[in-house]
Amino acid sequence: RLRLFHGRGGTVGRGGGPSYEAIRAQPPGAVAGALRITEQGEVIAAKYADPDLARRNLEALVAATLEASLLDIEGLGDDAEPAYDLLDDLAARAQRAYRALVHETPGFVEWFRAATPISELGELNIGSRPPSRKAGTSIADLRAIPWVFSWSQARIMLPGWYGTGSALESWIEGDSAGDSADRLARLQELHRTWPFLRTVLSNMGMVLAKTDLGLAARYAELVPDEDLRARVFDQITAEHERTCRMLLAVTGDDHLLADNPSLARSIRNRFPYLEPLHHLQVEMLRRRRAGEDDELTSRNIHLTINGIATALRNSG
Repeated sequence: RLRLFHGRGGTVGRGGGPSYEAIRAQPPGAVAGALRITEQGEVIAAKYADPDLARRNLEALVAATLEASLLDIEGLGDDAEPAYDLLDDLAARAQRAYRALVHETPGFVEWFRAATPISELGELNIGSRPPSRKAGTSIADLRAIPWVFSWSQARIMLPGWYGTGSALESWIEGDSAGDSADRLARLQELHRTWPFLRTVLSNMGMVLAKTDLGLAARYAELVPDEDLRARVFDQITAEHERTCRMLLAVTGDDHLLADNPSLARSIRNRFPYLEPLHHLQVEMLRRRRAGEDDELTSRNIHLTINGIATALRNSG
């Protein structure tokens, strides 16, 4: 029989997320007693190097596949089509906000290439393919992995959340102020009952928790044009605040990662060790771009990139 296989990215910015929740969040009929996945690179070591951990991961995959095949996990019933339409509306709104920054803001490409290590990634032997499909500076030609990876190195994680706050806020506000409470209640109910929406927002909350705009501001200092630096970073900062605020309004939580205290604890213990690496990387990038082209500078950039990616765990 015909089988359609849809490849999912490993990170949230490329459509990925925790496997168990991702499988259970699929629409009815999408998982019919079988699951095909590809896991490679450091994921194999992280998930399968220890026999007990490997067994736990495989059991989670089997359990999710059985549940998604045999149970009505979605639970929307006759409300499915209106719920799908609502998410399509939110997606279109988020896309417009995202494009307004990435494709319609003058100087955005210049800002991105100065404030992230995207150029240096292409010079380091850490990937199987070049960052761009074609020679040039177009965002459209960038491959997905270096696009997401470079944002995570600067601790902005932009592809995983940007535009969602604008989408939620504009939809909830609606055409008149009178129905905003009902619209928020509608999203809160869907978040409570619909695994797909709950998984999407949970993944986004995780990415937001790993975002650090204080460190991001250090990377923004690498943008030589002060007006451009402030103009783009102010948009990112405003959307970050809006997205955090709207996410908590929909979930009803009072802080990010309230639904995942073990990850919150891990981040709290891990991330202080990351700050020196970020400051070192910014300094090395500044020296490299000022013409300091010795081997030690390149080596330091390479080490900081690897260290930051290892600590973030889902960086590209």
